[in-house]
Amino acid sequence: MSAFDPARHLPDDLLERISERAAVHDRENTFPQQDLDELREAGYLSILVPRERGGAGLGLAEAAVLQQRLASAAPATALAINMHLVWTGVAKVFSDRRVPGLEFVQEGAATGAVFAFGISEGGNDLVLFGSDTDALPQGDGGYAFTGTKIFTSLAPVWTKLGLHGLDTTSADAPKLVFAFIDRTDAVVTSDDWDTLGMRGTQSRTTRLNGAVAAPEHVVRRIDPGPNPDPIVFGIFSVFEILLASVYTGIARRALDLAVEAAKGRRSKKTGMSYSQDPDIRWRIADMALAYDALPPQIAALASGVDELADHGARWFTLLSGLKHRAVVMAKQVVDEAMLVAGGGSYFSSNELSRLYRDVLAGMFHPSDPESAHSTAASAWLGPLES
Repeated sequence: MSAFDPARHLPDDLLERISERAAVHDRENTFPQQDLDELREAGYLSILVPRERGGAGLGLAEAAVLQQRLASAAPATALAINMHLVWTGVAKVFSDRRVPGLEFVQEGAATGAVFAFGISEGGNDLVLFGSDTDALPQGDGGYAFTGTKIFTSLAPVWTKLGLHGLDTTSADAPKLVFAFIDRTDAVVTSDDWDTLGMRGTQSRTTRLNGAVAAPEHVVRRIDPGPNPDPIVFGIFSVFEILLASVYTGIARRALDLAVEAAKGRRSKKTGMSYSQDPDIRWRIADMALAYDALPPQIAALASGVDELADHGARWFTLLSGLKHRAVVMAKQVVDEAMLVAGGGSYFSSNELSRLYRDVLAGMFHPSDPESAHSTAASAWLGPLES
């Protein structure tokens, strides 16, 4: 088997074009349609699809490397594509474990379908373990979903929306229902994405008014609450690893820009390059030490998912901890990079200024800091006493 070459799936010239467009989409608050078109043409939407189904046959560990690479060029594009890759990654988790039901996701991704992630709901801190969206059984095995989903990345372009809702009327209710719907008149996408950063994701609010999932696209019916079902592990593992990858990619770009700035700036006081200033050298070393810890952690956990490692309940502590450490590290690195680069980085036209705004979004994705710490505390200290 030949060695994995990231440039084969994300060529340098493609990344350069995507990078050049990133500032425009941020400034104009527009979706990077051309990025999506070029990535689809390059086969990027199906990197996690098996070769026998028309994809590249990559593992999650390889996809994580690619998402770090893409994020270093255009964080918002990478974060938007993440949401599509989450579903293809969950499909891979299923197929690797011989769990049927998501073959249509793999086939769709290989033929150009765009999958979006419709899990987040305002005020629902249960996330995967509960839903305020009503899932009404249709009698034929299908479901009609009514409710509101927030932060729906890829909002202008998705063709299939993976979502969940709560069935409260069936004989065995309540049941959480995971399914996929098409874009129809029963789906209303608001034009409400006007944010501080990550503007190109166009993660708009989605209102569902009886949007129907066909029986063959109803993937899972499970009990609410913590659950060992493959749909929960699949979503949680792929989501957290790919999120960590995006923010680690941002950190790498900020570090590179800081090094470039240090070498390019010269002190009027000493006449020397700032790269020779002990304080600047210490600051960049601190950034590098923080950054260097994350790629190996991402690789180890992603490989564990690919190789069916059995960490039991500890998986959730490891995964939420990875995502938390990645976003904390990335914010620290971008903060330091701004100081190394000096006042010029404060201008909105400066790339570091955009990275500074983009990286803030990391704290709002699940698992948030409170959830990550609660999970870790329970793992080490046991559950809270009632």
